[in-house]
Amino acid sequence: MFTEHETLAARIEAAGKAGFHAFEVAFPYEAPLEDLHDVKEKHKMSLELINTFPGNEGQLGFAALPGREKEFRESLEKTISYAKALKCKRIHVMSGKIFSSKIVDSAMSDIYFENLSLAADILEEERLIGLIEPINNRTVPGYFMNSFKTAVDVIKRINKPSLRLQLDIFHLQQIEGNITQKLKQLLPYTEHIQIAQVPDRHEPNTMGELNYKYVLKLLEDLKYDKWIGLEYIPEEDTSKGLSWLEEYGYSRRC
Repeated sequence: MFTEHETLAARIEAAGKAGFHAFEVAFPYEAPLEDLHDVKEKHKMSLELINTFPGNEGQLGFAALPGREKEFRESLEKTISYAKALKCKRIHVMSGKIFSSKIVDSAMSDIYFENLSLAADILEEERLIGLIEPINNRTVPGYFMNSFKTAVDVIKRINKPSLRLQLDIFHLQQIEGNITQKLKQLLPYTEHIQIAQVPDRHEPNTMGELNYKYVLKLLEDLKYDKWIGLEYIPEEDTSKGLSWLEEYGYSRRC
């Protein structure tokens, strides 16, 4: 959102002026930390989520990549330093992309569990929360963490409050469908939710597969009380597209 603005700091500034007092950033690593801190404080905003440093080769993380454990640890440490500097409590630990060989895929599952176990211990010490997010393979072909069942199984096995689920309903619809029952099943493990219309990833009130008035009411009825990130691509101008908030009965200053 707010990609009409050239820099990340300018995008955060626009979000603050639009009435938001919390935001998430996928990859803050090329922006000067001081600029991000200053605009965040200027608008009294909180940063609620960042992704781990993804690497420079399009791999989208290191957690499931055998032989790259050192890079995983370094990326986690770098992300933690940003999170602490910007007072962000949640880190999406990115898995990386899958290889074609089934043998390597099995090795990826093993190293993914080992790396997440290590991350959960480190994040617990830092009083931070790590999140894992299933991402559908149509939007991001080859992304390793592409199963909600696997994500929940890993969270259960590691069994630490420092490892939770990041649930993007855009991905849930495309991976699983059956949104009502899946939300009921997944909310006990969920720390953060994101929304976008399916399949074009625009505002919730645009044409698509999901009735977000129903979905958001369902989340209220299920007593979900954490953040919902607007992980969508505006159909036109970002500010103009925010009219859906009033249409659905929400305040900008939320």
